Amino acid sequence: MPFARQPAPEQATPRDKRLILLVVGLVVLVVAGAALWGTLRPGSYGSSRNGCITVNLPSSMGGALIHQCGSGARATCKHAYASSDAESRMTRPQCRLAGITPARAASAPAG
Repeated sequence: MPFARQPAPEQATPRDKRLILLVVGLVVLVVAGAALWGTLRPGSYGSSRNGCITVNLPSSMGGALIHQCGSGARATCKHAYASSDAESRMTRPQCRLAGITPARAASAPAG
């Protein structure tokens, strides 16, 4: 006969059932812990502040995260305050959160 018959499945013993519950419980615990950690600690790029900007812009691959500090942030904000395109309109609020006003951005080198 070319194909062998598969044997009948064995019943899970109480020990097997406890082991399965333990593994499922550990997986649920790890996933819940990762979700909680991701929610409470979003990372250093979480928000614009202290002269650093973080802007999430639409991109061809979903979204682009732009993070800049110092002169790079001031140059980006200078461009955002001078332009009226969609990217500039999304960047301006982040510049304000970082404390980069239009007057402060004007002192940035052209970039």
